[in-house]
This record gives sequence, C-alpha cells and structure tokens, in this order.
Amino acid sequence: MISKLSKKFYSRKTKIVAQELLGKTLVHKMDEGIISGKIVETEAYLGQRDPGSHAYRGITQRNRIMFGPAGKAYIYFVYGNHYCFNVVTEKDGVSGAVLIRALEPQEGIKLMKKHRRIDGPLARLTNGPGKLTKALGITGSMNGADLTGNKLFIISRIASRKKEILSKDFSIVNTGRIGIKEGRNLPYRYYIEGSKFVSRTTPVRKQGCG
Repeated sequence: MISKLSKKFYSRKTKIVAQELLGKTLVHKMDEGIISGKIVETEAYLGQRDPGSHAYRGITQRNRIMFGPAGKAYIYFVYGNHYCFNVVTEKDGVSGAVLIRALEPQEGIKLMKKHRRIDGPLARLTNGPGKLTKALGITGSMNGADLTGNKLFIISRIASRKKEILSKDFSIVNTGRIGIKEGRNLPYRYYIEGSKFVSRTTPVRKQGCG
C-alpha cells in the first residue's frame, strides 16, 4: 500500500526523521512526466543546537523555513552551481531539517539523464545532493513547497492507518557528516548499508551541501 508522508511524520525529532526517511520514495510530478527515487542517504541538521546547521545562529530571511511548520521543502543554492533539498522537521518554532543526500533512481530515468546531460552508470546519476536535485528538476523556486501536496512529496510503500512504518529490510549505517567544516564529526549522517547509490560509503570529507 502506498501512503504519502504526513505532516505528523515530519513533526518529530530531526534524527528520527532522518533515519525513517531511508527507504521512502521522493516523487516530483513535472509536466514532462513523473520522476522518483528511493532515499538511500540523509543527514540531520539540528538547528540552533548544531554548529553545522544554517539555523545555528538564529533565524534569518534565508533559514526561516527551518523554524516551521514541518513538512516543507528547504532548498538552497551552494557553491554557485547546485541546489540542495531538505525537509523541515520538528514542531513549529523549533529549527531542524534533513538533507536528502542520495537516491536510488526509480521512475523517469530517461528524464533524469536528460536533466543531468549524462548517460553514464545509473549508480552515479543521483549519488549526491546536487546531482539528485538536478536529476529530479528541483530548483530554488520550490523553496517552501508543501511536501504533503501533489507535486513534490515523499511516499512510503508500507503503511497502516495510524502511522507510517519504517521498512526493516535493510540496515542503517551511521557516520559523521560530509561536505561541511563545522559539526562534520557529529554522527548525524545515515545511509542504507550496501547501497551502491550513496554518495560515499565512508565519512571522507568532500565538497557538497551542509
């Protein structure tokens, strides 16, 4: 059974949401067609408690979306060349977000390759936060989008009437984050063990999103 993740799912502790997003499917419905991918890697950013977070020093025009309500998209442009896609977490007024770092391509692979302008190995199509936003056609114009809507959303394939349930058919690896300077050693990065679609299988620092 397919179920769209609800605001209640996102309105929880950031580290919990970061782990339970693994195995879920990010969907973007475009005029060109539907594009989707299974989430295989995430990073949690704990707002004002986290030196790696955009919200660490308080609310600004840029990061205000991180302070609520939950279930919104927080999208920003980094290094002058790509976007990063995050989901807003926690209760209203408490900052938090989960960066989606990598996907396993599912629907719309031809469109993904068109957007990326490549025709290489599938494992390299969405194995990074900048790669996946480009492949899925996610841009800064979607900052603040409601992820419980009908254009950009996340679904679970295992659900009950009371709550979304995390699939237990994989193990989760927990490491320090990558792509940032402050707070990079905090163990807030999660990925599906054995997935060939993650950005890195070890916590080696690289240029990326934070």
